[in-house]
Amino acid sequence: MKEIKCPKCQSVFTVDEADYASIVNQIRTSEFQEEVNRRMQELEKQNKIQREADNLAAENKLQEQISIKEQELGKKDMEISSLKEQVKSAVQAEQLKNKETIAGKDSEIARLKEQIKSAVQEKELLFNQQLSQKDAEISKWKSGVQVAVLQEQNKAKDILQEKDQKIAELQIQINSEKKEATIREQNLKEGYENQLKQQQELVNYYKDFKKKLSTKMIGESLEVHCSNEFNKVRTSMYPTAYFEKDNDARTGNKGDFIFRDSIDGVEYISIMFEMKNEMDDTATKHKNEDFFAKLDKDRNEKGCEYAVLVSLLEPDSELYNEGIVDVSYRYPKMYVIRPQFFMPIISLLVQTSKKSLEYKKELEIAKRQNIDVTNFENQLLDFKDKFGRNYRIASEKFQKAIEEIDKSIDHLQKIKDALIGSENNLRLANDKAEELTIKKLTRNNSTMKEIFDEARKNSQNKED
Repeated sequence: MKEIKCPKCQSVFTVDEADYASIVNQIRTSEFQEEVNRRMQELEKQNKIQREADNLAAENKLQEQISIKEQELGKKDMEISSLKEQVKSAVQAEQLKNKETIAGKDSEIARLKEQIKSAVQEKELLFNQQLSQKDAEISKWKSGVQVAVLQEQNKAKDILQEKDQKIAELQIQINSEKKEATIREQNLKEGYENQLKQQQELVNYYKDFKKKLSTKMIGESLEVHCSNEFNKVRTSMYPTAYFEKDNDARTGNKGDFIFRDSIDGVEYISIMFEMKNEMDDTATKHKNEDFFAKLDKDRNEKGCEYAVLVSLLEPDSELYNEGIVDVSYRYPKMYVIRPQFFMPIISLLVQTSKKSLEYKKELEIAKRQNIDVTNFENQLLDFKDKFGRNYRIASEKFQKAIEEIDKSIDHLQKIKDALIGSENNLRLANDKAEELTIKKLTRNNSTMKEIFDEARKNSQNKED
C-alpha cells in the first residue's frame, strides 16, 4: 500500500499498487505533454526567426539583382539612342536616292506609255481586219447550215414515215397475237376449269357423304357406295365374280364384303373388304391401324388371299391420301385405300392374280396326279416372288400415274400464269406504242431537237 498526500487539502490517503501506478502514469503523461508543448513553442519561435532572416536575405539579393538590371537597361537605352541617330541619317540618305530613282522612273513610264499606245493602235487595226474575215466566214457557214438543215429535215421526215409504218405493223401484229393469246388462254382456262370442276365434284361428294349421315349410317353408306361402284361394272368386267356382303358370323367375326373370282372352276383370287368411316365430330377418333388385326383374322377365317381396308379415317394423313398403301410389313397381302381406289385395287389384284392362274391349274393337276409336293412348293414360292414383284411394279406405276396427273395440273397452272404474263406484256407494249411521240423520239438527241425546232420556226415564219 502507498500513501499519497493531496497538495491542496493536505489530506493523506492510501492506495494499492495498481492505483498508485495509474496515478503516477497520469502525472508523467501530463508532464510529458507540457514538455512537448513547450518544445513545440520554442521550435515555432526558432522557425519564425529563421523565416524572417531568410526573407530578409532574399529581399537583399533581389534588390541587388534589380540594381544590376537597371544598370544594364541604362546601357541599352544609350545604345538605342545611338541606333536611332544612325537610322535617321540612313533614312535621309535613302530618301534622296529614292527621289532620284523616281524621277528616272517617271521618264521611263512616259516612254512606255507612248510605246503601248502605238501597239494598241496596231492591234485595233489587226483586230478589225480579222473581224471582217470572220464575218465573211460566218455568212458562208450560215448558208451551209441552212442547206444542211433542209437535208436533215428531209431525212427526219423519211425516218418518221418509216417509224410510223413500223409502229402500224407492230400494232397489227400485237393485236393479232393478243387475239391468239386470248383464244389460247380461254381454251386452257376452260380445260383447267373442267379438271378443277371434276376434282371439286369428287371432293364435294365425299364431304356430303359425311355431312348428311349419322355415325352408323356413314359406315353403311360407304358399303352401299362400294357395292354400287362394283355393280356398275359387274356385268362387263366381272361376269363370273362373287361379290356379296359377308353374313357368315358362325366364327364370331365377319367382314363387310368378300370378292371371289374363278376361271374354269379354279379360284384365282379372293379379297376380304372392310369399310370404315366416322363423323368428323366423333369424340373418339380411330386410326386405320386399329382395324388391321381384326381384318387379318377375318381374312384367315374366311379363307381369303387378300385383305383390303376401304377407309375414310385419318383424312389429313399424307400417307393414306396418296393412293394404295401396302401394309404387308404388318400383315401379309393387306392394303389400305380410299373409296376412289376401290375399283382400281380390284382391277389391279385381278390382273395380277390372273397371271397365277396357270400355276393354280397346275396345282390342281398336281393334286390329282400326286405330283411331287416339293416341286409344287418351289413353284409356289417362285409364283409368290413374281407376284410380289409384279404387284410392286404395278403399284409404282399406279403411283407414278397419280404423280403425273398432279404434274399436269401444275403445268396447266404455269401455262395459265405464262399467258396472263404475256397478256400483260402485250398490253404494256401497246401502251408504249400509243404513247410514242416525236417529242419522246427526239429526247436527249440534240441534233434532231435543233432540226425540229428550226423546222417549227420556219413553219411559223411562213404562216406569219
